[in-house]
Amino acid sequence: MDLKTATAIRRLRLVSAPEAISFLLLLVCSVLKRTTDFNAVPVMGAVHGALFVLYVIFWADAWNRAKWSLKTAALYFVLSVLPAGGFFAECKLRREAEDAVIATRARKEGVVGA
Repeated sequence: MDLKTATAIRRLRLVSAPEAISFLLLLVCSVLKRTTDFNAVPVMGAVHGALFVLYVIFWADAWNRAKWSLKTAALYFVLSVLPAGGFFAECKLRREAEDAVIATRARKEGVVGA
């Protein structure tokens, strides 16, 4: 994995968890809006919207650079629209990045054929 691909995946991984947290907070704010006088939906909606747009931009960049299959790209996109999916995406992306580092080191040491 080259540096630009690793960076694209890292950016996607770093925005995954905050996007998931903002989604969950938006759901909580929506419930509070309906049950109390507390209304933070406009603020949380804007925060979540900005993070979701960043996620989609970083997702498209990672898909392009990592040459993911349509199935893998669709999985990461679906995870972005599930309330806790960003946490699963972050874990899966971290594992993918660690595996790439291990493979790169193995190739450099001649353990695995390039």
